[in-house]
Amino acid sequence: QQLPLDQLLQSYQRGAALLGLCRGRLQAVEQQVKLLDGAELKAWEGS
Repeated sequence: QQLPLDQLLQSYQRGAALLGLCRGRLQAVEQQVKLLDGAELKAWEGS
């Protein structure tokens, strides 16, 4: 199934906006972890 070009463009723009939002939130959490961990990020040792 093919979508109209304008719908494809809207979907792409929404995806790009969501990606930016996620990156921003990830950076904010990284900064919090750095503050809590003495400004040094450590490797994740999860299972």
